[in-house]
Amino acid sequence: MAQENDKTATALPADDARQRRKRRRWLALVAAVFVVAGIGYGVYWATVLRYAESTDDAYVGGNIVQITPQISGTVVAIGADDTQFVDAGQTLVQLDQADAKVALDQAEAQLARTVRDVRGLYATSSGLEAQVAMRQSDLDRANDDLGRRERLSASGAISREELQHAREAVESARSALKAAQEQLAANRARVDRTTIEDHPDVRNAAAHWRDAYLAYVRTTLPAPVSGFVAKRAVQLGSA
Repeated sequence: MAQENDKTATALPADDARQRRKRRRWLALVAAVFVVAGIGYGVYWATVLRYAESTDDAYVGGNIVQITPQISGTVVAIGADDTQFVDAGQTLVQLDQADAKVALDQAEAQLARTVRDVRGLYATSSGLEAQVAMRQSDLDRANDDLGRRERLSASGAISREELQHAREAVESARSALKAAQEQLAANRARVDRTTIEDHPDVRNAAAHWRDAYLAYVRTTLPAPVSGFVAKRAVQLGSA
């Protein structure tokens, strides 16, 4: 009986030691789990949470760019809808280009006609200069003929009627020369100190062409900046 009690007493301390070692292992395991979780949370906070913000009373601020057309026209296509992200330069709204294209073609044709007409003015100046020279030559011949006839008339070799015809020929040649000189002066006034490129008529036609070109280009409404569409008010077919 005493021997059994001794064995039981010996076994109890050994069981207690095993239980303590087991508890220490579980405690160490739990502590290790908490340490790993703490390290993981620290890494997550340092890389993610520190840059994130949350609140129940917040609003988003940003620049709102209102897109309005510079010309009137019928909307034929829409390139973006609410909340969609668009890149700068992306087409948002397309207006009907038919009328603007016709006006551009007409302005281009008018510019071509004006350039041709101005070139004709320069060519006309050369022709008028030649005509003035010819009229001057006619006047010189008429004066020479009148001088000869006046000398002959003094000696009675020709009639007074023939002399009068010679004088009339001189006046006619002088009038023709004056008319040619006036035409040349009027034409030179339109081209002197100018070139085809900076001639007033050409510059005016070019300005009309640029105006028609801008109207044609403005039928396309691009996004001025990259961003999200906040509120689309335009509809297909609206003007």
